[in-house]
Amino acid sequence: QVQLVESGGGLVQAGGSLRLSCAASGSIFGINAMGWYRQAPGKQRESVASITSGGSTNYADSVKGRFTITRDNAKNTVYLQMNSLKPEDTAVYYCNVDDAGWGSFWGQGTQVTVSS
Repeated sequence: QVQLVESGGGLVQAGGSLRLSCAASGSIFGINAMGWYRQAPGKQRESVASITSGGSTNYADSVKGRFTITRDNAKNTVYLQMNSLKPEDTAVYYCNVDDAGWGSFWGQGTQVTVSS
């Protein structure tokens, strides 16, 4: 199995920045795609950004130009650098990792709150 540990959430003023991290550990066969999702109160979980094993990235339109997803394959870790944060970015952020052997896993979630 694969365990995911997220960190980096918190409270920030509008216009500020935060960096989320998600480290995978356990019996990892090989990690394919890694991604970040978020869920605001009363809303469905949505994809924020994803990155393939080869480094190709994809972003939701709402975060393009403000968020950057990167990964460190040696550390099995994915990052989400969030700049120019807006109140509408407030949500619980979850990382998702696709392992070649075990399938898809979710992190425990980390709260990001952006005050206006």
